[in-house]
Amino acid sequence: MEVLGFIGIIILACIIFGAMWFVMGYNSLVHLRALLKEAWSGIDVQLKRRYDLIPNLVETVKGYSIHEKSTLENIAKYRSASMNATTVEAKAGAEAGLAQALKTLFAVAENYPQLKANENFMRLQKDLSKIEDELQLARRYYNGTARNYNIKVQMFPSRIIAGITGFTVEPYFELSNAAEREVPTVKF
Repeated sequence: MEVLGFIGIIILACIIFGAMWFVMGYNSLVHLRALLKEAWSGIDVQLKRRYDLIPNLVETVKGYSIHEKSTLENIAKYRSASMNATTVEAKAGAEAGLAQALKTLFAVAENYPQLKANENFMRLQKDLSKIEDELQLARRYYNGTARNYNIKVQMFPSRIIAGITGFTVEPYFELSNAAEREVPTVKF
């Protein structure tokens, strides 16, 4: 009788320990997912600031460079695609195109001395540069948070909890290396 009571206590202790381990693992995953969403929110805020600035920049450039219609159309196309993207991968792809179009715009601006001297253009360019710096920081924070989350989701034994509760690996927010390294083409 005493042996059965002792075995029962051991089984009960194992069940309690297992339940505590599961709850702690699950809570850890929830915490990391919340940090990941917060990090994405930081990227979203910076992208919104950039989306709001771009139309003013384009309007300023329009007055000086009537021959650069395709560059301005590309900016509008990629801005719209990025704003409407629903996944991290889609947003990253559209953002790579937008970054390339903006680089082309600034390369084109070099050919218009009056535009480069325009106070409004200079302020917008400075604001955009500041937003790009903030976006880079937000992207680094997001990717670091995604790394920590993904490690937790993939490591044993938390992988068991993640599989049972539906936690999956999240993508990094990376612009394509080709778009960042490519030199903008300027056509007249």
